[in-house]
Amino acid sequence: MNTLWIIGAFTEKITAKAAAEQHNGIIISSTSSQTSHLPFAALVLSATDDIETFRVAADIGCYLAAERNVKERPICELTEGTKPGVLGVFTMVANPKLDRLASDAHWRDNHAPLALQIHEAMTHYYQLSIQHRFHGPNWQGFALCCFASEDDLRNRFFNSHQGELAIAEDVAKFADTRQSPRRVIAKLA
Repeated sequence: MNTLWIIGAFTEKITAKAAAEQHNGIIISSTSSQTSHLPFAALVLSATDDIETFRVAADIGCYLAAERNVKERPICELTEGTKPGVLGVFTMVANPKLDRLASDAHWRDNHAPLALQIHEAMTHYYQLSIQHRFHGPNWQGFALCCFASEDDLRNRFFNSHQGELAIAEDVAKFADTRQSPRRVIAKLA
């Protein structure tokens, strides 16, 4: 069963925190103190029914997304003892040679099993597949690749050089690697 989230992308962490508190949301916040070079400073995931207020607060973008928990329990079931140490948040723009549904199907059916093989140190893995864009950049999903530490994320992301090449080759099949924003290193608050 997939969980549906309203996801807001925020320029400022403080605004994201306020929106998370107001809408009983979960915040994924960049670990960087300087965020102007990033596609967002924070994401907020909420199941709010006050979509209009949430949408207005999400200054970069607001999306309806289906959570696929590929590895580990659903995000809403995470506790202090089961939260990942750090997340690599990869924002996906679909490959223009595919439509959104074909891109998403490849991400789900082909890339997810490959990612589980190659990213051996990954503790949790979620795909947040965007179903509707209320406003903001035309993004199709967020991959949350979670690790015990930032060192693991940076230095143990791939199990080998061949694994790194296999992931890059596969990502290019379903994502537009030139238009997809850079990775954001974040923590789940």
